Amino acid sequence: MNSTFHQLITLLDKHQARYRLIEHAPEGKCAAVAQLRGTHPEQGAKALVCHVKGNGIKQYVLAVLPADCQADLSKVASAVGGTRASLASSVEVEKLTGCVFGAIPPFSFHPELNLIVDPLLFARFDEIAFNAGRLDCSIILNRDDYRSLAGSMLATFRREDDNSLRQA
Repeated sequence: MNSTFHQLITLLDKHQARYRLIEHAPEGKCAAVAQLRGTHPEQGAKALVCHVKGNGIKQYVLAVLPADCQADLSKVASAVGGTRASLASSVEVEKLTGCVFGAIPPFSFHPELNLIVDPLLFARFDEIAFNAGRLDCSIILNRDDYRSLAGSMLATFRREDDNSLRQA
């Protein structure tokens, strides 16, 4: 059993979170995995590992936003006091999350990986969906349980030109 998957399930069970597991064919692309789960693409929680620098800041951030949105990396950097951000390499992602790209859940279990969440994730659906640290298993989680368990900082960092903004 994958360590991240185990940590995630342990956390959810310990706090009696309202969730369900869905096993499916391995998939890491947001739209394709939404079809396998039977959820809306907008319901997905996309988690991006970013490396933020500038203003004396050098840190990693797990930036979580609705799966149909694109992140504005300059806004990710600003949210934590930096001046620039880039997506982390696959080696950094595995080191910090224990997962491959596409399998990263919207939780951080690493002390060097700070979590920020775009508030639009909480605005549209009562449940969010995400890969559970594995490409072949997803979790659909009550959004209020996620909000209380994640302990994240809220920051708007999605791109302004996203079509999703007009839908919210």
